[in-house]
Amino acid sequence: MSKRCHASIRIIIVIGAVCALPTVSFAQVRVIISGGFSAAYRELLPEFERTSATTVITTTGGSQGDGPNTIRAQLRRGVLADIVIMNRAGLNELIADGRIVAGTDIDLAHTYLGMAVRAGAPKPDISTVDAFKQTLLRAKSIAFDSSTTGIYLTATLLPRLGIADEIARKSTMSGVAAVARGDAEIAVQPVSEILAVRGVDLVGKIPAEVQYTAVFSAAVVAGSKEAEASKRLIAFLASDGAIAAMKKNGMEPSR
Repeated sequence: MSKRCHASIRIIIVIGAVCALPTVSFAQVRVIISGGFSAAYRELLPEFERTSATTVITTTGGSQGDGPNTIRAQLRRGVLADIVIMNRAGLNELIADGRIVAGTDIDLAHTYLGMAVRAGAPKPDISTVDAFKQTLLRAKSIAFDSSTTGIYLTATLLPRLGIADEIARKSTMSGVAAVARGDAEIAVQPVSEILAVRGVDLVGKIPAEVQYTAVFSAAVVAGSKEAEASKRLIAFLASDGAIAAMKKNGMEPSR
C-alpha cells in the first residue's frame, strides 16, 4: 500500500475518533425580566453562565400595565422567551393566559415599598401613616413606577388615604430615575429598585399599615426550546447561593 493510502487511512481514523468523542451541549436561554429582581439577577448571572455552558440573553419589560413593553404584551405579540422573571401578580396573569409551563413557577424573593430622594437631599419623615401622607402632600413632584406597585399606589393606596386627586396633579409614572435626574422630588417604589439607581438615597420603607410586599417570581414560558436549561437557571436563582445577592440588593428570599 502506498504512503499516500496510509496517510489517507490515518486521517479517516483521526476524524472518526474525533467524531466519536462526547460533545458539549451549549444552551442559549432567553430571559425577559422586570425591574424588581434585576440588580440581584445581574450580579448572579455571570456565575451561572460560567459554570453551566449556557448563554443567557436578557431583555426587560414591565410586570403589569397597559404599555406595549409589558412582559404580557411582548409575549402576546410573539416575542420569544424561555423564562420570565417578574412580579407574582403579573406572572399569575400569564399563568391564566396559558403562557407558562405548569409547575415551573417559583417565588424567588420579595421586597417592600420605600421612598427615595435625590442623593444628599434632606430625608422627610415617613415614620407614620400621617407623616407619610403629609410628605406626599408637601412634595412638589412625585414619581411612581408604571408597573404593579405603581398600580397599587395610584389605584388603591392614594384613594384610601383620600389624596388621589392632589397627588395625580403632580405625579408621573417615570420611576425613581426621575429623582436621580432632578425631574421629581421623591419617588415611591420597591426598595430593590431604588437601591439599583445611582444618584438617589433611600429614605426608608413606607409604614407597615400601608405597605405592599412585592414578590418576584420566575417561570418557564410555554413553548420554550430550552426548558431544561431554563429550569437550571431558575433553580440557580432560587438556591441558597443567591441569598447574599438578594439581601445586598434590598430583597429577602421567598422561602
